[in-house]
Amino acid sequence: MSLLITDECINCDVCEPECPNSAISQGDEIYEIDPNLCTECVGHYDTPQCVEVCPVDCIPKDDDNVETKEQLLEKYKKLTAQA
Repeated sequence: MSLLITDECINCDVCEPECPNSAISQGDEIYEIDPNLCTECVGHYDTPQCVEVCPVDCIPKDDDNVETKEQLLEKYKKLTAQA
């Protein structure tokens, strides 16, 4: 499951540099997470780094992009060319 940024986002800019997959980018109104790139930091860290640094708790799991930990690890391997 990838994560998503809700409209509670205050555009504080702390999440984007923390993402090891470059899945976070500035959208029209708030930051956005590309579900094709988000692995919830599986393969990189034990916890999603964007969630760790977010001061307003606006990054929940995206119910529209459900993935198992195994699927996230496979995505990580493909993104880092370890497949």
